[in-house]
Amino acid sequence: MDRIFQNFVDRLTESTDADTAQKSMADVAAALNLSSFAYLALSPSPGGLPNLISTYPSAWTALYLQRRYESVDPVVRRAILQPKPFRWGLGWAPGNMSEAERALFEEAAEFGIRCGITFPIHNDKGAIAALSFATDERRTDFERSLVEYAQSLQLIARFFHAHARRFWTIDRMVHGVVLSPREYECLDWSARGKSAGEIGIILGITERTAGFHLDNARAKLGVSSIRQAIVLLTESKSRK
Repeated sequence: MDRIFQNFVDRLTESTDADTAQKSMADVAAALNLSSFAYLALSPSPGGLPNLISTYPSAWTALYLQRRYESVDPVVRRAILQPKPFRWGLGWAPGNMSEAERALFEEAAEFGIRCGITFPIHNDKGAIAALSFATDERRTDFERSLVEYAQSLQLIARFFHAHARRFWTIDRMVHGVVLSPREYECLDWSARGKSAGEIGIILGITERTAGFHLDNARAKLGVSSIRQAIVLLTESKSRK
């Protein structure tokens, strides 16, 4: 565990964007048999979009953000109310859940997010973020890791939060997803009618590299075409 944690600290400290931070946490989750993770930073502004770094299926995270599920997510609601870690999911849910909350759990399960654990992160003003580890079923190795590394996971959650908040740049946020500087630039030029070749000339990169960044932006936003990604970019700009 000491070696895993030290590698995580070194990589996260040196990370320069949300992508590298995601990879450092993904490696920790994989090393500890914790499947996928999601770090959700709540917006300080009422009605503001949350920020997300996650290895959950992109189709689910895009849907979650698009439909503003954080407003009905019982995991988020509980994380706001209490600072202690808690278990959640189908089979762990309280009996007084609303129909909307139960439907959200069932929909998440269709994407392999069936149960997990959440570490709320609070400051003196209340909840500010939460880090969750999830799995598609109650696997023995997943359960064993939660017991064995409980204290370390709390430390990992706080350390990740301290570094992840460096990457929230409102100018590069599209539909609640933070794009890298190159991804945002390429998508922005594409929205202005420029082809990948023209974008390459403008930014001093190859057409192939421009296409690579455009495809990454599309995948991060959970859409199937650059045109759809441009629509999300346009909508995000209109809210700023």
